[in-house]
Amino acid sequence: MQGDGKNRLTVDIYGQQYRLSGKASVNHIRTVAGFVDDKMNEIANGNHRLDTAKIAVLTAVNIADEYYRLRQEYEELLRLLQEDAKEKL
Repeated sequence: MQGDGKNRLTVDIYGQQYRLSGKASVNHIRTVAGFVDDKMNEIANGNHRLDTAKIAVLTAVNIADEYYRLRQEYEELLRLLQEDAKEKL
């Protein structure tokens, strides 16, 4: 860790090394990079003819889809909790 409060590490994603930095813990950065690596390999295994750029884009689309679905579920849960709290008043 350097003086700017950022953690820096090199990770391997789909056979390429990337130098990442961020305020998140090293373990968190490694976990996220591993998640992306796993997703890219999963997509590549089902689509042997795709080049790396297309695999990366499909991975990004899949992760964005997961994110938006989870965000919608989260917002719905918050709405239900707020309704429940109002009913108890």
